[in-house]
Amino acid sequence: MPRLFTALEIPRDAAMSLSLLRGGLPGARWIDVENYHITLRFIGDIDGPAADELISAFDRIDRSSFSLSLSGMGSFGSKKPHSIWAGVSPSPELKALQAEIERICQRLGFGPDPRRFSPHVSLARLRNPRLGDVVEYLGARGNFRSMPFTVGRFVVMSSRDSVGGGPYVVEEAYPLGWRNSLPSLATSAVQPSRNS
Repeated sequence: MPRLFTALEIPRDAAMSLSLLRGGLPGARWIDVENYHITLRFIGDIDGPAADELISAFDRIDRSSFSLSLSGMGSFGSKKPHSIWAGVSPSPELKALQAEIERICQRLGFGPDPRRFSPHVSLARLRNPRLGDVVEYLGARGNFRSMPFTVGRFVVMSSRDSVGGGPYVVEEAYPLGWRNSLPSLATSAVQPSRNS
């Protein structure tokens, strides 16, 4: 059974700028560019009916698209780093979307996510790196900034056990802002046409 999680995809231009950060760190297994994403909420292994209910509930999220940019770099595991990531610039819209997804998950019986939401894009998994190498790598690239990009949807992705993360598959996509762009059918139905 695949593991499910909600995420934001990284558009091609931003992913290409992230790919330029690859290399120069011994012991790093670099994540494939097509697998870059920002995890919003890890859900885990769930059965079909529970997944269907969750997917249906996410369909009721009504939020506008928003702008986002990536900034800075860091590592998880301070004394024994195990991964390298690119950070996400603060965004109230991102925080609100993630909080709504979290509320839906909890309402449907999923326990609260034990980890504090810390938006990032994982770039590499590390195997026994020297701390000095990681510090040097991050010191040379820590001022990374991407151009802003528009977040037009969030997705439910699945993953299977693999070395280094991925491949990830988009199982369901939820456009943001689409309800706001639809003309009001009720209003247009009551308005007489100019030709009458």
